[in-house]
Order: sequence, then C-alpha cells, then structure tokens
Amino acid sequence: MITFAREYLKSLNSNRVQYGTHRRLIFFMNAPQAIKETILLKDGREVTIETGKLAKQADGAVVVKCGGTMLLATVVAAKEANPGTDFLPLTVDYREKFYAGGRIPGNFFRRETKPSDDEVLTMRLVDRVLRPLFPDDFHAEVQVMISLISYDKEVMPEALAGLAASAAIAITDIPFNGPMSEVRVVRIDGKLSINPSYENLLKADIDIMVGATKDSIVMVEGEMKEISEQEMLEAIQFAHEEIKIQIQAQERLAERVGKSLPKREYCHEEHDEEIREKVWKECYDKVYQVAKIPSNKEERAEKFQAILDEFLAPYAEDEEELERVTPFAETYYHDVQKEAMRQMILEEQIRLDGRDPFTIRPIWSEVDYLPGAHGSAVFTRGETQSLTAVTLGSIKDANLIDSVITQHDEKFFLHYNFPPFSTGEARPLRGTSRREVGHGNLAQRALQAVIPEDNPYTIRVVSDILESNGSSSMATVCAGTLALMDAGVQITKPVSGIAMGLITDEKTGKWTVLSDILGDEDHLGDMDFKVTGTADGITACQMDIKIQGLSMDIMEKALLQAKEGRLHILGKITETLSTPRPDVKPHAPKMVLMEIPKDFIGAVIGPGGKIIQQMQKDTDTVISIEERDEIGYIEIAGTDREKINQAVAMINEIAFVPVVGEVYKGKVVKIMDFGAFIQLAKGTEGLLHISEIDWKRTDKVPYKEGDEVEVKFMGYDNRRKMKLSRKVLLPRPQKENKPKAEQNAQS
Repeated sequence: MITFAREYLKSLNSNRVQYGTHRRLIFFMNAPQAIKETILLKDGREVTIETGKLAKQADGAVVVKCGGTMLLATVVAAKEANPGTDFLPLTVDYREKFYAGGRIPGNFFRRETKPSDDEVLTMRLVDRVLRPLFPDDFHAEVQVMISLISYDKEVMPEALAGLAASAAIAITDIPFNGPMSEVRVVRIDGKLSINPSYENLLKADIDIMVGATKDSIVMVEGEMKEISEQEMLEAIQFAHEEIKIQIQAQERLAERVGKSLPKREYCHEEHDEEIREKVWKECYDKVYQVAKIPSNKEERAEKFQAILDEFLAPYAEDEEELERVTPFAETYYHDVQKEAMRQMILEEQIRLDGRDPFTIRPIWSEVDYLPGAHGSAVFTRGETQSLTAVTLGSIKDANLIDSVITQHDEKFFLHYNFPPFSTGEARPLRGTSRREVGHGNLAQRALQAVIPEDNPYTIRVVSDILESNGSSSMATVCAGTLALMDAGVQITKPVSGIAMGLITDEKTGKWTVLSDILGDEDHLGDMDFKVTGTADGITACQMDIKIQGLSMDIMEKALLQAKEGRLHILGKITETLSTPRPDVKPHAPKMVLMEIPKDFIGAVIGPGGKIIQQMQKDTDTVISIEERDEIGYIEIAGTDREKINQAVAMINEIAFVPVVGEVYKGKVVKIMDFGAFIQLAKGTEGLLHISEIDWKRTDKVPYKEGDEVEVKFMGYDNRRKMKLSRKVLLPRPQKENKPKAEQNAQS
C-alpha cells in the first residue's frame, strides 16, 4: 500500500509545473485514437464510419461521414427490462442541427424545437428496419439517437441514417440480428445510382429508400413516375448489392472494436410450459373453427375472446392462481390465433372474412359529399373508410418547408388523420402521431405524380379515417383521387392503391400472397406491402417485412398480384367519376397565372403597395407577385372569373410591353400638326406620324381625341420613341402603268 502511494505521488509530481513560488497541478490528455472503416461507393465517393472519439459513455457511438455530411449516432440499452413489459420499447430519434448547414432556425425561439415531418419520416425509415432485427424476447428499453452535425448539399443525410444507427448497435453487446443498412436508389436518365444530392434527386423518375440485411430486404419506400414492376425489382436488387458492401464494413468495424461478442445475457420473459401446452391443446381447434367461419372484425374478436374466457374459467375460483395464469395464457393464446389463421390460409386458401387470397373486399364510393369543400369523396372498402376533402388556395397558402436541407414552398400536401373511434377505441388525443405523418406522406407521394406541372393552385388534401380494418392509407389514395377530380383539379390520371400481405411457413416452405389485407392479416402476417399507381405504372410503394430471407420470387409475385388488384380498384373508382370536372366549383377560387418583366413589378405594386391594394379591392381578388430571375410571376385568385379578367386587364395596362409587328387598338390622346399620339395602354403612348396614316398624301390628321385606331407597332426610332403605322394595315394602291411613248414625250 505504501509503495502504491509513493508511485501515485511520483506521477503527480511529473505533472506539476513551477510558476515562481507557486505550483499548479496540470493533467494532460491525449486525443483518443479513433477506429475507422471506409466504404467506397461505385461513383468514387467515400463513406467513413468512425468510433472511439465522440460520446464514449453511450453503449455505442459512431460518426458516419460522406463528403461534408456527418451524422452522429448513439445507442443506449437498459440492462434490464421494466417489470411487466412484453414488447420492445425501442425509440429512434433523428434530428437535424441547423448549425450543420450554417443556419439559425427561423422560428421565434431561434432553436431546434419539435421534429419536422421530414425528421419524423427519417425516424420511421430507420425504426422500421431496426425493430424486426431485435430478438422477439428482448424487452429492455433501447434508445437510438441520430444527429445531423454537418451538411454538404451534395450528400443527403437521411440516406446515411440507417447505416449510422446500425453501426452504433453493431459495435455493442446489445442483442441484435444485424447489421443492416439503407440506401436511397434513384434513376436519372435511365441510370441507377445511390444516395444522390438534393439537386439530382429532383431529376429522378425513381426515388426509393431500401433497407436490408445481408440476406434479405426488410423495408422499401419511395415514389416513382409510373414505372413497371420489373423496373422496381431492378432498383431494389441494385440497392441490395450496395447494402451488402456497407454491412461488410460494419462487421469489420465491430471486429476491430471487440465489444460486440459475446452478446449480453438477458432473461426478459418467464414461461410456463405446462400452461403453454394446455392452451394449445384446448384452444387451437376452437380458434381454427372460428377463423374458418367468415365474420366481421367485431364479431370475430368477441368469439376469440370467448374461447380465452372459457379457458380461464376453471381458474376463477382461485384469484391468486387466475392472476398467475392469465398473462401466460394471453401470450400463448395470441400464438395460437396466429398459427391457426396462418395454417388456414396456407392449407385451405381461406381468409378470416371468407375471401380467397386474390379477392378484393366490396367497394363503394361517392363524390361531392361535402357541399362546403372545394372537392370531396367518401371511399369505403370492406371495413375501411376514408372521408377526404380538397381545399384550393393561392400561393400564399403554400406549406413553407424550412429545414437544414431545403427551403421552399410546397404547393401540394396531404394530411392524414386517424381518430380512435375509427377502430372502436376511446383513447386520449396527443397530437399528430408518427404513424399519421408516415401514412399521409405515402398517400401524398402516390398522388403527387399526377398533379400537373402547370397547376396554379395550392392544394391541401385532408383524409379523415372513419373506419379502419386494414390499409387506411390506400383508402386515402383512392378517396384522394376522387376528391381531386371532384374539385376540378386536372390530374393526368386516376390513382389507386392496395395493401398486400404474406403468409409463410419455414417448415414446409409454403407461402401465400394476400391481396387487400385485413388489420389482423397485417398483424399476424409476414409482410405489409402497399403499392399505388395508375393504369400505366407504379407511383409509390411502402413495404415492411417481418421475416428473414424474403426471396425476389415472392416479391415479384406480390407486385404482379398487386397490379391486378390496383386495376380492379381503379375500375371501381372510375365508375364513380372517370375524369376530372371541367372546372372548379362555383364557390372555389379561380386562379390565373401571369408573367411580366421584372422592371414592371414596382409599377404594379405602386408606392407603399397602393396600386395593387386598390386593384384587389376593386376586383375582389387576391394578387401575389414573386420575382424569380428576371421575371415577375403574378398569381390572381378570386371566385368570379369576370373580376379576375378585369384584374388581368389592369395589370396588362400597367405592364404593357408592345411586340414589334403586332397590331393594337389604341386611343387618340393628342393631335399635332405632324401626327397623332396613340395610347396603346396606360402609360404607353406612341406617335402615329401623319405620313403613316394613309398611303396617299395626308395634309391633316383625320382623327379627334378619344377616337380608337388600329395601328401596327413598327419598333423604336433612334431616340427610343415608339413608331406606329396605320397605312401598313390598308391595301397598298397599285402604281399607274403609263404607255412608254407617253413617258418619253413627258421626259
């Protein structure tokens, strides 16, 4: 002990610095040595994964860098599960720091507040891949945090978020069946590539985010411009090859860190094999029979509950024993329900509502349901129903997107609401959920492809789900199509959507793809694959896989079967309304877009906005002006087309620019000996010289002030004065042909 103390004092003395008569103790700390792995992309860019330098108190922390874009990802998992927890309490959080792009937040507080919709969507993309990769019996709380700490406009960060999250977990001892990664696949000019810049993303006709492990696809989400099923499969396969390379890099990093093996031991579930055996023996056949008889959601739930109650009835006399047995029985009964339903589908091709795997539920729909909305529709498929309304507005109503990556106005957006009554529940409302943001975004991407580029309106679509039993987002797409057409929005083509499911059996190798899945089939099945599109191709998709090793054969089968279902639903939609209405509703705003030279913007606005304000008052319209490059873009909105036309005429008068060679009807405002001044528009006058009035000699101007005269604009003279001509619009007299002898005599 004495020896240790001496050595310790000696080490302290080595770090002492003498300053005169005073001594100061100084400790020197060397920068930690980071462990780094590099991924080389096919386009030559490098992605690095680094650990050991930042956030070392987390279970795992990595920095992923590509170009100037950097993400910090951390993971912390509780050592034990909270009592009574029978699920994985996983939280994935993604935040974009404004300093990453050298910006200060534009909100009142000047700091990052609640996550934006784009941040929420990135959280969902990562969560949906990570969650199925944790063991089913692992229930400890896990928190994954991803922060954008540096942004390079050439590299979009959300494409790296999945890689960062997975790498942070891979280097730890947290039980995890990964690694995984995600890439963003785009096709530009027929060529596939991954992780584009924001600028290049706008040029793509395929934009898909793919998440996968080394062996299988786990998640797909994206939008396309009416591509074929085969083109989509090619993009997914292309992504998977890139993902395999990124997974190999994570495995090398984990091996070098040396903490990932062995995985931590845990025991988060208790089991009673006797009760398990008893539940399966007494309940399976009963559940199978109930599942086999077609019924609706509520009736089926009551019958299933009755079987469980019957099993627990013998324990009712002993409250203590009932309390012990019930949690086990409920867990095992859920497994029984799942297996019975799955085997019934695989063996007998019968589903819970009596359909075969290919049949779509009954559909009914109607439009113009809400007289106050600018467009509306009700779409019902089975026990799923969406009431969707469209509101048309001006550019002032656009949704302002203000993030680290982009700042722009969004003129088409869709909001999806999922109230608790839609599933017969009573629960508190806590604002917009991540699920609502995700489903709304999927429907928005599906419909965005058919909104015309020259659409003058800001369009807000709102879908209220009134009933839900499977695929309410796809009902939103169908109802949205009808509501847009009812509003008079000239969409290029109608869009429909369908949700596909999958049932597999590892033991037998059997599998069945299901069209238009129920809520129970989503919950108890192996896949939720949503596909939207027109008659000519796919516009959006979202796929979540719950099993390992999904083959491309199954995926191709699902896509082709989805196409048949989409076209069937599309036929039902067009029976209700086949094409957009020729015009918007009488009470809806009408919109006209104009362009004027930049130099006239000030004249249209007037001093202090006086002219444009008076113009809006006189015509009962809303006028917006936006300057881009050398052009002033004007949007005129109102409910009366005549008044809109009046406003257009007023602006044309102010911003009139004559075109050489064009004919105009002007008013005589001043008579001179040498000609007449003609007003072509307010503030625009030109001289009609006396020699340009007629082909024959004119000694006096034949007009008076106030007369209207048609003239042709001939250009400008050397002093930039307008030259007008009347005579060029008149037939030119033919020259007189005198006899040659007469001409000689006169000479």
